[in-house]
Amino acid sequence: MHEAVSGTRAIALVGPAGAGKTCLADALLFASGSIPRQGSTGQGSSVGDSSPEARARGGSTELNLMHFSFMDERFALIDVPGGTGFAADGTRALAAADLAIVVVDPDPARAPLAAPALRMLDELGVPHLIFVNRMDQARGSIRELLEALQPMSVSPLIARQIPIREGDQVTGFVDVALERAFHYEPGKPSERIDIPEALLDRERQARTQLLEQLADHDDALLEQLLMDEQPEAEHVFRDLARETGENLGVPVLFGSAGNCWGVRRLLKALRHETPTPASTAARLGVGSPALWCFKISNAGQMGRLAFARMLGGSLTEGQEVHAGDGRGQRLVAMFSVQGEKTTKLAKAEEGDVVALAKLERVSAGRWLGLGVLPPVPEVPFPALNCALAIEPVDRKDDVKLSGALAKLLEEDPALRLDHDEGAHEMILRGVNEEQLQTVVAKLKRRYGVSVSSRAPSIGYRTSIRRSVTQRGRHKKQSGGHGQFGDVVIEVRPLGRGEGFVFTETIHGGAIPRQYVPAVEQGVRDALVKGPLGFAVVDVAVTLTDGSYHSVDSSELAFRTAGRMAMQEALAGAQPHLLEPVHRVTVVSPTAATSKVSSAVAGRRGQMLGMGPRDGWAGWDRVEALIPEAELAGLEAELRSLSQGLATYEAAFDHLAELNGPLADKVVKAREPEHA
Repeated sequence: MHEAVSGTRAIALVGPAGAGKTCLADALLFASGSIPRQGSTGQGSSVGDSSPEARARGGSTELNLMHFSFMDERFALIDVPGGTGFAADGTRALAAADLAIVVVDPDPARAPLAAPALRMLDELGVPHLIFVNRMDQARGSIRELLEALQPMSVSPLIARQIPIREGDQVTGFVDVALERAFHYEPGKPSERIDIPEALLDRERQARTQLLEQLADHDDALLEQLLMDEQPEAEHVFRDLARETGENLGVPVLFGSAGNCWGVRRLLKALRHETPTPASTAARLGVGSPALWCFKISNAGQMGRLAFARMLGGSLTEGQEVHAGDGRGQRLVAMFSVQGEKTTKLAKAEEGDVVALAKLERVSAGRWLGLGVLPPVPEVPFPALNCALAIEPVDRKDDVKLSGALAKLLEEDPALRLDHDEGAHEMILRGVNEEQLQTVVAKLKRRYGVSVSSRAPSIGYRTSIRRSVTQRGRHKKQSGGHGQFGDVVIEVRPLGRGEGFVFTETIHGGAIPRQYVPAVEQGVRDALVKGPLGFAVVDVAVTLTDGSYHSVDSSELAFRTAGRMAMQEALAGAQPHLLEPVHRVTVVSPTAATSKVSSAVAGRRGQMLGMGPRDGWAGWDRVEALIPEAELAGLEAELRSLSQGLATYEAAFDHLAELNGPLADKVVKAREPEHA
């Protein structure tokens, strides 16, 4: 007997791009009676993916929030984007979900695409099940699909259904837990039928396997099976709910969201097996009413909204809460969200997913509540391997661009803005090019700021091979006081990574002490752009001698003399080019590892090592050193070689000499810019 659950249970939809998550969200809303007709992502009529960027892309670019009721119980839906560049938008929300549905394609060859979602759920401790979508297009075996998926899941997969086929077409299913068969009916609930005689043996085998999996964690059930007794259905469903909630097993159901096949059976599974908001509050350490703010949105007409999950009780409009900073703030306005539409709320009940307006001091990834706030969940975010140097097309839009970027950065945790002072570039960093181009489109559409973009400058540097001694003399007379500065410096190379060292060995007052800092500054001025057009590193300079004029010498004169001496010294010290080299860690399915290794070698990469990826069966980890200039496009290439799964992280490691035609090409490209 199912006991009614108090509060709203939150369901997250996750999985690879193109699996049909947003389509399934619409199907759940339609099957539950929350919308009069099922929308279509292809026709632009879905409740989710309503932004112009999502419509243009044909897929989610930000998370979608929805809600529905089924058999008098309330559910919130969090549709998390599957695209690599957009998935981080829903990661914080995922941490506070009661259950996640991993939506996958029925093709066993595409099963590895679900690996990142399954592993993240295991790391976050979020209970989950798998929904195999598009079964109307399935050609492979469900058994083969489960065998392909199992290595990616820490917990065992529990097959809840077996398909009924007529020829190559899946026309229905047998519910192994219920021991009932159903025939799909287009646009209608599935029709119950007798289990086909040809499937009786397979159904018995599948049910025995299901019961044996449940018995691994239920001694009473194990005893019944040993005594050859059949357990009651209530006992089976109670075990399914417990094993799902405790992450002891991952149920697998299937259907076709586009045809609404299997969706009502999924709804019933959600009703019976989704953990309660109270269990999620306990998992997250929530002891008093608190709102987990998982996203900020500046996109709608309502201005800035904070999306949050209510746990540990309820909060009412006008109530004062805090974010752990010692300052209280009032809950001015709360709303429920259904795609683009919002509805005013007077109270956030247990488990509700709400939008909070006019809370300017709240940021994503923070708790807001009463009393002692829970610890912040540790949420993984992807590496930001793609970058664009951007600037406004109209220089008058500088201030507008800064404000617009601040809002977009607040919305997307996988977006960062850097300023390269040396290259005078504003650099936007993200996961991939698709994400960054979407940001550029939002700047234009939302904020009316057109930007030009290009690849960021590579951080080349110059160093020297030999030591030289050089005099720098600055003398200028133009009436009245003149300018006079005279210095002798010794310049020598340092070891890689030692930077810049300045010393002086002046004797006998050749240069007054007060002018020595000015000489050093002049030398530093010359280091900003060396003879090859790039900043100079790893040199030591010693001021050894010079002369001065009692009237015409000044700090400016000696700074100029120091710069002149250093410029001439560098030109004669056999300058050579250095390029930045990054240490790169690639993780990839084993099937693609040899291709990944070839791609690394093709980018002048130096292999450091290769081995299994810790905790990931069927995955490898490749370590290499790759020049920064060769990283452009690496993310896209790796994904094209691995069904979109291989990823990498890169960090600056060292500067290395670059010689020959490659160096000549870099210097030549720099010349027009610094002529």
